[in-house]
Amino acid sequence: MGESMEHMTSEFSRIIDIRDMSGKTHELVATQQECAALAKRFSIVSLDSFMAHLVLEKDGATIFARGEISAELQQLCSVTAEEFPAIMSDDIEIRFEPETEKSEEVTPDEEIELTEQDFDVEYYTGDKIDIGEAAAQSLAVAIDPYPRGPHADSADARANISTPEDNSPFAALKNLKK
Repeated sequence: MGESMEHMTSEFSRIIDIRDMSGKTHELVATQQECAALAKRFSIVSLDSFMAHLVLEKDGATIFARGEISAELQQLCSVTAEEFPAIMSDDIEIRFEPETEKSEEVTPDEEIELTEQDFDVEYYTGDKIDIGEAAAQSLAVAIDPYPRGPHADSADARANISTPEDNSPFAALKNLKK
């Protein structure tokens, strides 16, 4: 995140006027067409449903979107490459700041320190924000990039691939008990 939404086209755009939005609850539900476009963008097999429940609050020029996203999707197992369903939900908090609040530009070689408050920040200009795109970006971050399907452990065992538990210092103690 952190990029101005004004320059993007979104598969799940929900524009809100910030002049009259504080304290309002927004239920966002993706259409089948939007789900298909988001699945393609996120490189997953399919997105069967996507919803966001957000409450918007304004503090000066800063806008907070807090709530939950939920989705039903089909992913490819990173071990077996077979499709499997996944259901997910995640609490989110996104802060929208005016474009003028962006920190000073840094040079490519300059090292910067990010704080927790620097994440999940979107910048806006004018009097509109896109809470749909912000919710979609939160979904992208929440999707497991290396999903393990129901047969991943047995495939690992057949290939003699050990688990982290097998390599822990306590694994040797487990064998002593036998």
